[in-house]
Amino acid sequence: MESLLAAPWQMWATLAIIGVTIVMYTLDRFSLELVSAGAIVALLILFLASPMIRDGENLLTTETLLSGFASPALFAILGLLIIGQGMFQSGALEHPTDFLLRAFDKRPRVIIGAIFIFIMVISAFLNNTPVVVMFIPIMSALAQQSKIPVARFMMPLSFLSIFGGMTTIIGSSTNLLALQSYRATTGGEIGFFELTPMGLILAATGVVYLLVFGRWLIPARDNPNQQAINEREGKHFIAQIEITRGHPLIGIGPVAGLFVDLPDITVRMVQRREKAILPPFDDFAFKTGDVVIVAATRTSLTSLLKSNPDILEGLMAETSIADEEDGSVQRSTQLTMVEAIVAPGSRLIGRSIAQIGFHAQTDCVILGIERRSRMIRTQMNTIRLEAGDVLLILGDINDIRNLRSDRDILMLEWSMQGLPDPRNARVAALIFAGVVASVTSGIAPIAVAAITGATAMVALGCLNVRQAARAIDKRIYLLIGASLAMGAALERTGGAALIGEGLAVTAGQFGPTVLISSFFILCATLTNVLSNNATAVLFTPIAVSAARLVGIDEHILVLTVIFGSNCSFATPVAYQTNLLVMTPGHYKFSDFMRVGGPLIIVIWIVYTAVAPYYFGLI
Repeated sequence: MESLLAAPWQMWATLAIIGVTIVMYTLDRFSLELVSAGAIVALLILFLASPMIRDGENLLTTETLLSGFASPALFAILGLLIIGQGMFQSGALEHPTDFLLRAFDKRPRVIIGAIFIFIMVISAFLNNTPVVVMFIPIMSALAQQSKIPVARFMMPLSFLSIFGGMTTIIGSSTNLLALQSYRATTGGEIGFFELTPMGLILAATGVVYLLVFGRWLIPARDNPNQQAINEREGKHFIAQIEITRGHPLIGIGPVAGLFVDLPDITVRMVQRREKAILPPFDDFAFKTGDVVIVAATRTSLTSLLKSNPDILEGLMAETSIADEEDGSVQRSTQLTMVEAIVAPGSRLIGRSIAQIGFHAQTDCVILGIERRSRMIRTQMNTIRLEAGDVLLILGDINDIRNLRSDRDILMLEWSMQGLPDPRNARVAALIFAGVVASVTSGIAPIAVAAITGATAMVALGCLNVRQAARAIDKRIYLLIGASLAMGAALERTGGAALIGEGLAVTAGQFGPTVLISSFFILCATLTNVLSNNATAVLFTPIAVSAARLVGIDEHILVLTVIFGSNCSFATPVAYQTNLLVMTPGHYKFSDFMRVGGPLIIVIWIVYTAVAPYYFGLI
């Protein structure tokens, strides 16, 4: 009671600000950016009007409260987001993703289960942040392949990496920081696999929870443009392939009526000089000079461009840019595909592609035409355009952007897709491997490695500055800054210590089981506000004092602090991997509360029931 009366009023004001902020986050009535900025402003005004002075030193200066915006954790997150974008943009994950997609078609449940188990296992031995970065684009591709909302995969991806991290002492930075604090306080040690038995029990509990309740609690929210994308997926475009000298299709014929070198593409006609060859193609082989008219979905044409661009070499040769220094022409490394609709009243109506000179005017090429009324069997260049025709356009990213001002066509912005250069894929993979190796070997902290890797991604052409900028989510930037400001205020006003010490005295009166249970739920709650690392460091010495006060092995309460501090499920700011999946999963703050809150309660109940027997207290 005396400690409560002696507590500074700024501590209670800080607790009130944190409580209001969490409620506002949960309600989703205001944007995350506005709520985060409001929390920072409230703390700045509070400690500017009434500073916390101790021994002549201001404990909470403006610099301290705003230090989160220069935090290594913030720059680690931003750097990893850019690296992940570089891996996706460059196509570095095309081959492993294609392999998983092929296997997914045959055994979807087995593949998903195997991936999640693999994520848990490697997260036990590697920093789970780069692991999640690596699997975000893979899980996105699997979600698209299976027509399952991507949100169904992203939150389990983050949570399972956290489960894996709590099974070994090196599984997360939280465990290592708690060990460091334990050593400094008592000189005690924690074995490498000492966390494993209880960690596996808690992880199994979490997995069962996600399997049983996840289907109802995890939102089925997808990309806002996904409906339009799904509607367009099955549409077929008329496209044209010109068989030039040295073309890879020369001498190739059908096998059982299908052209295996043109997967998922239907050959509708081959124009050979004056003769039009129609299916079925018996005793046929492509020859130099043939013009092949095909029907294909956008997905099929994109896959063909990625896997064998030489087949469309005639078109690809036109999508080139001039080097500004020596004037030489080079293939663009930022090729982009987009769909556009011929506008009503357009000057293109009634004219063929050959007549409008589209490439000469825009430096882009029309890869295909889709007409809703009928499928045309004629050379693409001779098709006279009509209002409502959908054009599949290929060109350099800058030339594609210039089409926005073209009044003759209506560009579908959501359909814009970059086509990676295979050379960039290798470079991106090497950069990512270097970042992972430097972090796991201890050569560099994760913040340094992430910033270096992100810079290398841009400098070596794996993605441009605009693509890197788009990878940075302003919500994450403000969330981290606000959460670190609130954590610093709660710690330096004495709020966290007061809560911990009060709990130790109160719960200790009811025996060791209640004390263990109370410490677990306290750490599990505060880790979602303070951050897991701050919670582990702050409560490890408090746990040692409480254990000595009650007369139980201090080792038990320290392990309880570690497990509780790893329960970073209820807010996106609780752990880096939650922030990483927030944008690709299209989650709201309340989504983590709805899924992660009950998960923490379930794990707490299991820990309370099992821990006394496991530690020999009963």
